[in-house]
Amino acid sequence: MHYDQTWMGDGWTGALQAGLISALTGLLLFGVFRWLGRRQGWSLGPQVGWSFLLATLLTASGDLWDLFYFNYARLQSLQLLRAKLALVHDPENIGTRVLGEFAGVALGIYLGWMLGQRGRR
Repeated sequence: MHYDQTWMGDGWTGALQAGLISALTGLLLFGVFRWLGRRQGWSLGPQVGWSFLLATLLTASGDLWDLFYFNYARLQSLQLLRAKLALVHDPENIGTRVLGEFAGVALGIYLGWMLGQRGRR
């Protein structure tokens, strides 16, 4: 899902900002699935898996689709390429932003797991 990225920085700054958004989303979704999983008797695997899948779909899917599209789609004209690139924020660093989003989701879920373990001791 594309969200408004016009306020984000370019390059590594934008990747860190996207990663922070993804980390918060991963943390919140892990908390939801941790609560739901405890009520339903799930192990840790489904809680982490569903959290990662949904957080990635919510935060990284738009950039991931753009990255895939620009690498594999047949763009028939230079005008079409320019029009598509104009819709993307910072197309030069889209791979860095996707990396930041994936790392952010993983970090958010890990932090959620650590916070959940802290309460058990």
